[in-house]
Amino acid sequence: MRALAAVFALALAAMLPGGVAAQAQDAAPAPRRIQSPVLTIDVERLFAETLFGQRVNEDLRRRGAALQAENERLTAELTARERSLTERRPTMDPEAFRAEADAFDADVQRIRAEQDAKEAALQAAFDEERQRFLAAVTPVLVRLMIERGPWSSSNGGMSSSAWALWDITDDAVAAIDAEMGDGRVPPEGAGAPAPAAAERTDGAASGGAAAE
Repeated sequence: MRALAAVFALALAAMLPGGVAAQAQDAAPAPRRIQSPVLTIDVERLFAETLFGQRVNEDLRRRGAALQAENERLTAELTARERSLTERRPTMDPEAFRAEADAFDADVQRIRAEQDAKEAALQAAFDEERQRFLAAVTPVLVRLMIERGPWSSSNGGMSSSAWALWDITDDAVAAIDAEMGDGRVPPEGAGAPAPAAAERTDGAASGGAAAE
């Protein structure tokens, strides 16, 4: 994930107007050196500190906790079954014991496969949610980086040897929170008129019809 910060930095460099430094050197023999920032963003912090990322993290945490609780419950049940079978073995018919033991082993294998699949699905959901988060916030990040980039001001010339790292993660967190909140999609029908307003409209229409 941290590689994304490097990608953003490279993308910013690619967006610089071609030949700016060379043109400045042609125009002035000794261009002034300007410390041009390479903007960096800590994506892990965005996911951990924005309201959007915190909501996603909390949802995934709850789902993970529920799965963990289910795993513990199933483990306790299987342990009790195994203990019961072991205690009853001396008094059981060998064939009956073997049949019950085979059924127990089959249940263990089935439950283990089911729970492993659930864990894999949860991990896949976690990865998908992170990707959706990044896709959703990228427009905000790009706009912020353009606004803060060296091309946003009237520089007299830029020296490619005078680069400095500039971490704008705090600004990015603030911008995402301000624009997107926790990232929830407005509920369907949010734009529909309120019931009270609809009733007033219907009442007015009925009154008008009666007057006619």
